[in-house]
Amino acid sequence: MVRNVKREGRTRISSKNQITIPVAVLREARLAVSDQLRVAEVGPGRLLLEKVDDVVAEFAGSLTGKFDRGLLEQLDGEWD
Repeated sequence: MVRNVKREGRTRISSKNQITIPVAVLREARLAVSDQLRVAEVGPGRLLLEKVDDVVAEFAGSLTGKFDRGLLEQLDGEWD
């Protein structure tokens, strides 16, 4: 009979290939809910989880007010 013994910093792979990452580990890695992660195999029995930065979200709106009003429409008209 296999007992469910919890050990700090350990997790199991479920039948759906899911794992639960301990909260303390997530906090240390500065990861939060809805962060997207890239998963890579780096050797037998070793995985690398790496946060994927959302470049669009990071820079969206950063150029607001940097260009004269109507410039976009002017440039768009040049394509016609």
